Amino acid sequence: MKKFIAKYVFPMVCVAGLFTACADLDSDKYFGDRKTLESVFTDREQVDQWLAHAFSFLTGPNFEVCSKGGTGGENSAWNPFCFADDIYYGDRDYAYGDAKDRGYTSYNTFREGGYTEAVGQNAWVRSYQGIYQASMFLKNIDMNTDLSDEDRLDRKGQARFVRAYYYWLLLRKFGPVPIMPDEGADYTLEYDELATPRSTYEECATYIAEEMKKAASEISPRYTIKRDEANIARPTRGACLATRAIVLIYAASPLANGQLQNGKHPENVTDDIAKQLTNFDGTHLLSLTYDESKWARAAAACKDVMALGYELYHAGYNTDPTDGRPKTIDPDYDPVFSEANWPNGWKDIDPYLSYRDLFNGTASAVDNPELIFTRGSNMNGGDNDNSLAALIAHAMPVSLSGWNTHGMTQKMCDTYYMRDGSDVPGMYREWRKPDGPGNSLERPSGWTSRSDISNLVYPEISQDLRKNPGMNVSLQYVRREPRFYASVAFSGCYWEQLQNPTASQRNSQVFYYRGAGNGYINAFSYLRTGIGLKKFYHPDDYRDAQHDYSHIREKFEPAIRYADILLMYAEALNELTQSYTMKTWQGQDVTISRNVEEMKKGIQPIRIRAGLHDYTDAEYADADLLRAKIKRERMIEFMAEGKRYFDLRRWMDAPIEENTRVYGLNVFQTTAKRDEFMQVIPVYNLSANFNDKMYFWPISHTDLKRNKNLTQNPGWTYND
Repeated sequence: MKKFIAKYVFPMVCVAGLFTACADLDSDKYFGDRKTLESVFTDREQVDQWLAHAFSFLTGPNFEVCSKGGTGGENSAWNPFCFADDIYYGDRDYAYGDAKDRGYTSYNTFREGGYTEAVGQNAWVRSYQGIYQASMFLKNIDMNTDLSDEDRLDRKGQARFVRAYYYWLLLRKFGPVPIMPDEGADYTLEYDELATPRSTYEECATYIAEEMKKAASEISPRYTIKRDEANIARPTRGACLATRAIVLIYAASPLANGQLQNGKHPENVTDDIAKQLTNFDGTHLLSLTYDESKWARAAAACKDVMALGYELYHAGYNTDPTDGRPKTIDPDYDPVFSEANWPNGWKDIDPYLSYRDLFNGTASAVDNPELIFTRGSNMNGGDNDNSLAALIAHAMPVSLSGWNTHGMTQKMCDTYYMRDGSDVPGMYREWRKPDGPGNSLERPSGWTSRSDISNLVYPEISQDLRKNPGMNVSLQYVRREPRFYASVAFSGCYWEQLQNPTASQRNSQVFYYRGAGNGYINAFSYLRTGIGLKKFYHPDDYRDAQHDYSHIREKFEPAIRYADILLMYAEALNELTQSYTMKTWQGQDVTISRNVEEMKKGIQPIRIRAGLHDYTDAEYADADLLRAKIKRERMIEFMAEGKRYFDLRRWMDAPIEENTRVYGLNVFQTTAKRDEFMQVIPVYNLSANFNDKMYFWPISHTDLKRNKNLTQNPGWTYND
């Protein structure tokens, strides 16, 4: 008997497979109301359309994104996970009353957990739609005989990857979720028989990891590292294995693994969330028992990725300054790194350009050896779109037709190292604990002068004397590490806009003093902390108007990059107290232990590219100290990439870090009082709050009603 894709089937499939609003699954959108599955899956073109549609739920303005920066959207579209205690947005302050109900939620409401169960649900809906599409593909693709065995298997691997990837996005945001039958739901069953309870975190993680391993075996060896430009957003073997490694790191982390770090609870953390998160039968969905071997399992998975041949993106040493590409500044001398070429040292690379150009569109997705997986580029534009173009537009100054609302906290600014690897004087001094990170030194005072610039006292500030004089910059911003200058829009920095046809707009030095055009005004377009963002900005980028995106260079979202795998490898090894024998993804035995030389394989490439010295022997020897170092490295390396929000939760550091008051500069001071402007003070109009219900996003009331076995996350409600 022939199987039909019929419209009357979709409402029941929707209940069974999605637990979402009965939106059109879109299978019939492309193929008509009553086309048979046989006719679809025996046609090569329609097979590829079906597969492309399975991936389509990853993209678009209404889906949760990784590094993209929009904060707008209606109802379930709102997903500002790029923002935590490191960066903020300031253009949704009106989000109360009716606006709040539409999903336009302010940063403060976000940080206070004041959103409702109706907000941010698009990821649930679209992920289960994608899961169903991919499952149908896997069940029927073998009908096709036009494709070669290798090409058919490769497409199976792609579908298996995207199905597991949707589950990963759900797990990261909502916590443990229902795992649906691989063959899809039987729409002939009664409603009560369709209800599926949530799987445990470990069951979800294991399922995703095994599916990714199988997908890696199915995807053609031709696509181990990269696909061609036309298919750059399709998965490779590397993408499968990298996602597997990330999922297993999360499963080993305190939130899902007994809430322990090195055998003890993190400071000010309880296991209440694990005790409260259960199914109706009492099954705990988060583990209450610590299992150190999960760290070894994750480390082995990272090592599988490291064996594939990825490397960090790097730019060559530059001796001839050109527009937008300054002369290389040598890092402070290191007896090892200064004398060796990449990847063993920085002798032949430019650390600043190596980090900056990784994100700003200089490095194409195909030519970037660090990019493991991307969900696409920023070229869909739009003010409320979750795109890199939107992030840049919201970070750019008002005087350059930007929104001037996305900025950086003083905590993030302080976290960057000095160029010699030391902490900035005064790091966290206004709010630090006596035994906490940071120091009680006075923050530097004073300003760069014309003579400083002429004598190249601060080469990182005065790169090009013809265009960038670099005067009147606070000495708090000099001699910092290269990633600082690639990421931070400090008062007095330059926005090049080299392709702007208006000459007066090119190479603009921008200050954020009150009344100076880009500082505080009685409107939303100002930086609440006086510190902005430049990451993802290209020197050629400019805007003709606040709604113009046509002159922002194409940039691909770094959903997974190799730096993440390297630092996670070191993180996992650091947690081990004994040796373990684990299996590679292909079944060979591998020994995993806390080995300093192995941890350096994860840490040194990141430090070398950043132009920084390696950690000391004492730091490597102390697991607690090294853990803090790795967390700091991740905070810097992945700023504005959507990692920090989830890192704080998996580490169970959110009760500490997200409850620390936001600090910034005294933005109410004018140019005449620039010394007072640089005073670090609490920013009372930016909230800092965390409670246990904010570990996971709420599940919508609608989905709870559809599935009688679906339990709500702790702290959230069941009723409208």
